[in-house]
Amino acid sequence: MYRYIGNKTKLLPHIMERVKQLIGPKGVVADIMAGTGLVSLEFRKNGYQVIASDMMTYSYHHLNANLLLKSPPSFEGLYSSKILHSENEQERYEELLGYLNSLSPKKGFFYQEFSPDGTPDYGGDSRKYFSSQNAVKIDAIREKVNQWVSEKSLTDVEQSLLKHDLIMSVNEVANISGTYGYFLAELSKKSLAEIRLKPTEFLKYDTTGHSVLLGFAEELAAGIKADLCYIDPPYMKRQYAANYHILETIARGDFPDAIGKSGLRDWWDQHSKLCTKTKGIQSLEEIIGEIDCQKILVSYSEDGLFSLEQLVECFEKFGTVEVQIIDYNRFRSNESDLSKTLEEYLISIVKE
Repeated sequence: MYRYIGNKTKLLPHIMERVKQLIGPKGVVADIMAGTGLVSLEFRKNGYQVIASDMMTYSYHHLNANLLLKSPPSFEGLYSSKILHSENEQERYEELLGYLNSLSPKKGFFYQEFSPDGTPDYGGDSRKYFSSQNAVKIDAIREKVNQWVSEKSLTDVEQSLLKHDLIMSVNEVANISGTYGYFLAELSKKSLAEIRLKPTEFLKYDTTGHSVLLGFAEELAAGIKADLCYIDPPYMKRQYAANYHILETIARGDFPDAIGKSGLRDWWDQHSKLCTKTKGIQSLEEIIGEIDCQKILVSYSEDGLFSLEQLVECFEKFGTVEVQIIDYNRFRSNESDLSKTLEEYLISIVKE
């Protein structure tokens, strides 16, 4: 996918092994803080029925693309209106991406707020998240998709796929060091490459029975029933809504006020209590207590806000707790004082 806070690529084999130990080779698994959908997709590959959710709209679109499709959708609305002409659905999808890639540039919201030649509405210096050439292409594509959505020419999953594709392409040319908390002072070599939508490679694994939800885990938990719930809570104080605000704007298709030097949207509606020392444990207790699921698997890190002892004390209120400690080499700069290795925890809870 892309560089994402808390990415679980290295832990996937350990997670799958533990899930199979807890519930066997099949069943319903809930991934309720699913992020980019990497773990949810792995559950799908391994034959589990997946309920995936997240509070971020861009995550919702990634999850729809990753879980609900094994081939391109028909885009029947655009085909019937003669925007697309191919009979074959794969060719039609590629024709659609070609159509979007060839749109005339438009000096819109992204150009004004996030490119070096733009003039931010709320004053201040221009921002350098994207080259001006890429910003006008993002505006053209974004507003065309918005038009089709308002005309009801796209199904929900078709909209998700196009926004997923746009976000993935945006990440390839964004002038950032990792997240979208701020931009680089000068345009990088990668940011000068031309943005192009590329077709998603669909996996032929079963899509039957998967579902995707949008919202806070605390609010969704009571309505979820599964054989196992996988929880990957935030480890740090860094809020996803602030660090990925531009992706959220693409996902929502809106035109928010872009405030301050970094151009942040108002993200308080997606502020996570799990990123705070004062309310994080309380939120975990609420989720585990409310969800209709006997077996819980939690990922966490020694770098997190809460110690392993605090987590175990919390989880033992609900049943039997087992901890698996996984060591791997951490990424660090040459000047870093951090240790070379990092402990990750897989904590299982069997509710009584």
